[in-house]
Amino acid sequence: MVRPQTLPSSGPVFDGDFPDPFLLLSGDRYFAYGTQTRGLNVQVMESADLERWKHRGEALPELPAWAERGRTWSPAVLGRDDGLVLYYAVRHRGAGRQCISVATASHPAGPFVDRSAEPLIFQEDRGGSIDPSPFVDADGEAYLVWKSDDNAIGAGPSLWGAPLQSDGLALAGSPVELLAHDAAWEEPLVEAPSLAGVGDGRYVLFYSGGWWESAGYASGYAIGPGPLGPFRKETQDRPWLASEPGMAGPGGAEVFVAADGGWRIAFHAWTPPRVGYAAGGERSLWIEPLAFEGGHPALG
Repeated sequence: MVRPQTLPSSGPVFDGDFPDPFLLLSGDRYFAYGTQTRGLNVQVMESADLERWKHRGEALPELPAWAERGRTWSPAVLGRDDGLVLYYAVRHRGAGRQCISVATASHPAGPFVDRSAEPLIFQEDRGGSIDPSPFVDADGEAYLVWKSDDNAIGAGPSLWGAPLQSDGLALAGSPVELLAHDAAWEEPLVEAPSLAGVGDGRYVLFYSGGWWESAGYASGYAIGPGPLGPFRKETQDRPWLASEPGMAGPGGAEVFVAADGGWRIAFHAWTPPRVGYAAGGERSLWIEPLAFEGGHPALG
């Protein structure tokens, strides 16, 4: 049974606009990456303790020639032996749809360089592809999960996954559909997948549902026996994490392991009553402790 969560903390760790956060631990420092704002393609911040953050500015100064500036979303970074790989959503100039591209760097703050001649993932027949998130299993195998952007063409979106080649620069197998939009609270979409391997052969797939620019946006999860499922959606009747006093529309969640070996979850949320950019709102960065009880996630 899904237990709706109550936040144990008193507020965000960064109250500026930092949507769709992804957290990377590199050495003794944390790096956070966020969707475009302030005229930047990819935001990056640095911290030693997950509480005090220094904004480092731009992580991806240039886009490839085939991409259109102004819609760089949901960046995520995978560490490899010879450097770092950045996955991000960007608008395909010719098709006018979102797709997923890849860039590389030697330092977590960048600059990342995208040398691609075409997207890494582009489900054009499904409206595009967004929200990439890498996952490394206990055996060292890497995977990428993402969303097909079907709602851009008036259809129901899904979450997808595929194995990655060892360098992280290409898929190593055919994409698999992991989860579809079918619960009432998710209307009109599901998006922002993030995968965690929690032991005992269990994998938890977090995701967001609802309209992103509303207080109805929320987070759910599913459980499966492997990185590519099959997944059983636990949050059919209601979300796992939803709006509460002082915090609205929690989503874009990413899970990670901190330096102390404990789980954390990072997400963005609006601060009521300013929900939505038209109302003057910003999506602040929240980071909360996370545990798994019988494979089920719990805050605190």
